[in-house]
Amino acid sequence: QVQLVESGGGLVQAGGSLGLSCAASGRTFSSYAMGWFRQAPGKEREFVAVNWNDGSRYYADSVKGRFTISRDKAKNTVYLQMNSLKPEDTAVYYCAVGARFLVAPNKNYWGQGTQVTVSS
Repeated sequence: QVQLVESGGGLVQAGGSLGLSCAASGRTFSSYAMGWFRQAPGKEREFVAVNWNDGSRYYADSVKGRFTISRDKAKNTVYLQMNSLKPEDTAVYYCAVGARFLVAPNKNYWGQGTQVTVSS
């Protein structure tokens, strides 16, 4: 049974930093992409960042230059370091793992979500 367990998140002031981590278990994920989506109140879930299985990374324009995604394949863990946070980054952040991460997100495995709140 696949499980994604997220940790991190919380409340921070604008301009501050937070880190998220997500540990995956239940199968081998080395050929899968791992990354993050987020959903703000009243909005659709949106892509944040992904670490492809070849190690390359891709970010949403809204977080580029502020967020850094990294991955430890040996630990099946993906991280998201968030710097220079803005109130508009407030959302529930979801870890996701999948073979077709962006083209078929409904096929991804999903974490339970962790709240990130940025106060102004």
